[in-house]
Amino acid sequence: MKLKLFLICMLAAIGNLYAQTQGSVTGKVVDKASKEPISYATIAIKENNKVVTGGITEDNGSFTIGGLAPKSYVLEIQYMGYKTLTRSITITPENKTVALGTIAFEPEAKQLEGVTVVAERSTIEQKIDRKVVNVGRDLTTAGATASDIMNNIPSVNVDQDGKISLRGNENVRVLVDGKPTNMDASQLLKQIPSTSIKKIELITNPSAKYNPEGMSGIINIVLHKNSNNGFNGNFNTGITFGDVPKYNNTLDMNYRSGKVNFFGTYGNTLGERLNEGEIKQFDDNSLQLFDISNDNKTHMFKAGMDFYINDKNTISAYTNQSFTSGLGNVRTDLIFPNSANNITQKDIYDTDNVNSTYNLAFKHLFAKEGHTLDVEANYNHTKSNQDASFNPMGGGLSPYADYVKDNRNSTIINVDYVNPLNAKSTLEMGAEARLMRTDNNYLTSRLNTPNANFNYDVDIYSFYTTFGQKFKKFSYQLGARLESYKVQADYFQNGENAPFKNDYITVYPSAYFTYSPTDTNQFQISMSRRVDRPSVEQTKPIREFSTPRVTSIGNPELVPQFTNSVELNYTRMLKNGSVTAGVYYRDIHDEITRTFYPDPNADPSTKKIIMSYTNFDKNLAYGFEVSANYKFNSWWDVQPSIDFSNIRQKGVVAIKNDVTGDFDYTLKQIDAAAFNARLNNNFKASKSLRFSLFGFYRGPVDGVQANSKAMYKIDAGTRYSFWENKASLSIRFNDIFKTMKYGFESQNPYPGEGEFRWESQSLFVGFNYMFGGGKNRALQRKQREDNTKQSSGGMF
Repeated sequence: MKLKLFLICMLAAIGNLYAQTQGSVTGKVVDKASKEPISYATIAIKENNKVVTGGITEDNGSFTIGGLAPKSYVLEIQYMGYKTLTRSITITPENKTVALGTIAFEPEAKQLEGVTVVAERSTIEQKIDRKVVNVGRDLTTAGATASDIMNNIPSVNVDQDGKISLRGNENVRVLVDGKPTNMDASQLLKQIPSTSIKKIELITNPSAKYNPEGMSGIINIVLHKNSNNGFNGNFNTGITFGDVPKYNNTLDMNYRSGKVNFFGTYGNTLGERLNEGEIKQFDDNSLQLFDISNDNKTHMFKAGMDFYINDKNTISAYTNQSFTSGLGNVRTDLIFPNSANNITQKDIYDTDNVNSTYNLAFKHLFAKEGHTLDVEANYNHTKSNQDASFNPMGGGLSPYADYVKDNRNSTIINVDYVNPLNAKSTLEMGAEARLMRTDNNYLTSRLNTPNANFNYDVDIYSFYTTFGQKFKKFSYQLGARLESYKVQADYFQNGENAPFKNDYITVYPSAYFTYSPTDTNQFQISMSRRVDRPSVEQTKPIREFSTPRVTSIGNPELVPQFTNSVELNYTRMLKNGSVTAGVYYRDIHDEITRTFYPDPNADPSTKKIIMSYTNFDKNLAYGFEVSANYKFNSWWDVQPSIDFSNIRQKGVVAIKNDVTGDFDYTLKQIDAAAFNARLNNNFKASKSLRFSLFGFYRGPVDGVQANSKAMYKIDAGTRYSFWENKASLSIRFNDIFKTMKYGFESQNPYPGEGEFRWESQSLFVGFNYMFGGGKNRALQRKQREDNTKQSSGGMF
């Protein structure tokens, strides 16, 4: 009923907003000397010195401004480091479209050239297959890392453990510059400085061109990159004051001379992170108290080069090296009404992680514009060692130690071909091979627990093709991806092997249909089939962590989950902003989710449970989202967003039989509703001083295993620019009223409730400085799994 009411309201709003465009102006902005296109230049249309509408240039420098009545206007183009350019234009009933052609933009001699330019405020664009959030200074003020600013992005949530979800679903794939990484998403987001992010792409219904992983879609983080003649650099440093201070620093440098471009990055994050929580269990009136600290140090290096063989061929190579050391301390107090039964356990997790990536790419440009061939090879090696000691006191428990060693190797080779057959049609084809090898060794001194070895190997071969056509008001794209998937898992324990195999071939189709009745209105419907395959962490039956009552392990018998999705989206460009709205429906099979069940190897009186993963039965989900970007006047703009989803889940849970005392594994079905709302305000006090105010609310959500309680907060920030905009100082006060916490309640396998808290209330102070004097000549090189052309360099 709620969905029907929303559809009626949305259609009524569309009818009221719809208006016939009377005229438009088009053009392309390029650098006067190099003839390179200038992306994200500001276009303003003025009448009597007042701005009536505007926009920004695309990646290729082009722009189209519509909705112009028959009048005379002044078009104004602005971009940092260039002289402001103006043109007079006239729209008449006989000449509704003014084509300005190529516009040469002249650099400002005294301005700093070649540095990364960041807009003051973030903007949201709806493209054919994705929503693009162009990250401005208002978002980077939100925090030091990508994890800190993600909760400010429409449809995206990050929980207290750093786990990311899209539209309320954690089965989302995170890419950096269109490339997969071999790191857990929660750790990856904490290692990317917010000031390194150019834009965030939300691909909720990806086409066949993309690897099909991620049930709720793909989040692609696009980083700033420089490829400039001469030397350029960018330095960022920040400190977050919570219960204890945390530090982050990044130095990004670039040097280009002739046909060679060198780039390099160093970044680090340092500091201790604290968490605490409690779980009340009603059947025995026990209380578990958790005091957790993680002291992590991460150092990241990137070095690479681009070699421009000629105007048509480019070779690029780079390496990423990441080193992380962490010391985790977990204290668990298990308190009973009879204090003689109390248990205290102190655990120490000492972890070292090395992640190495090597990338080689070749790009060929054919004579026809947009006709390209890309060949890329990527090798990644991850080595992780963890020494863990568990020291219980009370309950007749003995101390023990664990040693876990992980080695992972991943090789990806892909070829992508794009051919614009004519002005209206484009053909894309590609092939990819992905080979992943994982070896996990587990040694323990725990009594009655044998050592173990777990191997998990995956081979994926795929081929895709898409074909699209664009007409005056209508465009479409059809595609399919054929994929062969093979997994071999071996679990050796006590000299015995428990193997698991899965081998299948699947087709993943996709379709997009877009209708643009005017330059300011766009409708789109899309369909796709997706898969979410279990990760190594979800499959390995080796201890992740252990407390007196909870042990976390994986499930090697997990099977992939498949999802069929349909979406309908609408985008409306307003005079001072834009509005996007959409509805979606998902049909989910074998959903992978968390599960809790009694430990079969433990005494039932101890009430120990296993936290693992399982496949639920067929589930359904539908919902809507609305977001806007509106500028009320020259000093105030807002970005509100809301999203709602209804999820029908079915899964097997362990329910205690009051008569026998045993646990019956029963199929349980629930209908859950999830609601999220955000409101970001940006205020311009002067040319150099900005303020922001952000509010967030996440409603309660019921689940098959547990029900989550509501969460909300308010943040405030400011940014001051100086030294001719070469430097800026940012301050952000997060969770002003200290309201953020994660609460839950559950009935199975044991009734209880809990709450976890972290350093949500904090003060962030950051400093940014841009230096160098090279002139901008961006290398246009298509990155893997990204439909836009980008320059090379950057962090990942």
